[in-house]
Amino acid sequence: MLRLLFAATLLLNLLIFVFTQGWLDGLTGLHARGDSDPARLQQQVNPEQLQLLNAQAAKSVQARACLEFGPLMGDDTLRSVQAQLDKAGIAATQWQDQRAEQAGVWAVATIRFPNKDFQQRKEETYKRMRINFEYLAGPPEEVPTMVLSRHGSEKAAEAALEAMSQRALKGLRVMQLQAASSLHVLRFAQADGVTQAKLRGIKELGEGRSCAAAPAASATEAASAAPSAR
Repeated sequence: MLRLLFAATLLLNLLIFVFTQGWLDGLTGLHARGDSDPARLQQQVNPEQLQLLNAQAAKSVQARACLEFGPLMGDDTLRSVQAQLDKAGIAATQWQDQRAEQAGVWAVATIRFPNKDFQQRKEETYKRMRINFEYLAGPPEEVPTMVLSRHGSEKAAEAALEAMSQRALKGLRVMQLQAASSLHVLRFAQADGVTQAKLRGIKELGEGRSCAAAPAASATEAASAAPSAR
């Protein structure tokens, strides 16, 4: 009996020794040293980047604001920005996409002028007939070209071209100045200081603005910003 008690005591002491050395941590799920500071320090990731914030800095980080960015032109731009938001750790639940459709822009325009003399004669003709015109800014292969009118659809532009043709005006055509596309305004209703800093690092977003001061993104504004004519 005494031998059995001695063996049990020896085995118990051995188990206690093994446990206190941490050799059974992975098997039992218990830590011999508990959740002590040394154990926690070993689990830190990039501890040198940790900074203590004073009360003012902590308040700034916690402060939330409603911000809007855009308009972003087209779905491809939106997908690119969304990938950057995901990479920055900004979840899709933190923002809303306010989408608007932008109609295409069509124009009645002249052919590309082959020389200065031809261009000058056309200017004199349109001025005499009191027809307003503006010069196309690009693309380079179309310069110099005059734009006589702008329209929201190809059909409307063709009708305007037909009306001008009846006035014996020649050398005109219908051309598309801007394709139809979508506009996206991204709204972050509750952006804290950390999120705001991340958003400033995404160049494609541009400058953010307060939701209260954000202008409505319209197709007219976007069309006027497009480099089509001067």
